[in-house]
Amino acid sequence: MLTINTAVFIVLGTGRIMRADRKETLRYLGYRGQEIEEKTAQMIEEVQVELERASTPKSIYREYACEVTEDKVKLGELTFESKNLAVNLKGCERAVLLAATIGRAADFMIKKYSISNMAKAVIVQAAGASCIESYVDEVEQLIREEANQRGLYLRPRFSPGYGDLSLEYQRDIFQILECHKRIGVMLTAGNLMMPSKSVTAIIGLTTKERESCQMVKCSLCAKTDCEFRIHSSEAEGE
Repeated sequence: MLTINTAVFIVLGTGRIMRADRKETLRYLGYRGQEIEEKTAQMIEEVQVELERASTPKSIYREYACEVTEDKVKLGELTFESKNLAVNLKGCERAVLLAATIGRAADFMIKKYSISNMAKAVIVQAAGASCIESYVDEVEQLIREEANQRGLYLRPRFSPGYGDLSLEYQRDIFQILECHKRIGVMLTAGNLMMPSKSVTAIIGLTTKERESCQMVKCSLCAKTDCEFRIHSSEAEGE
């Protein structure tokens, strides 16, 4: 059983094959139910198989005491100024900081195909986004199962760049989780992650199951004109 506490880093690395969600890959490519040409479908399949086999997923997470005010959240020694995050974590006394990556395979493939096959390079971008989201979902499920055993329930994960939570907080998260040392992820001067298919997130833990809503991230983001926004009907599978 996984144990989470403020003194322990949990680092997950797997030897398994990473899986991309084909439906999500198509969504990132801009498909909304249109018929896909056979040649395009074949390229998507080829790219996904190559990326899945080459990916090296790793993640790290750590739990902290959580204090929430109207527009600030304190996790351990970190303080985040964000009304949106405060709304997400309202009522939580614990929260998890998470970082995850699928490794450098997607970046290598994008560079390779940008020279030889631009269509495949675009597909790699989409499949890579699908892969990292699927992997983070898996890690989140592990956290959920352990938390449930302690009578705790998860709020939707929230990342720097969502709503009013500044990307500048990436540096604080990277420092406290030791991302470069533990999972090989670095941060650029512009606070972008390398490998690019990497994610950081904050997940609130609440004792009230009815408040552990299954809202998708998009419902918490103020950018309503985003082409990748998932609406409630999509999230419910309608």
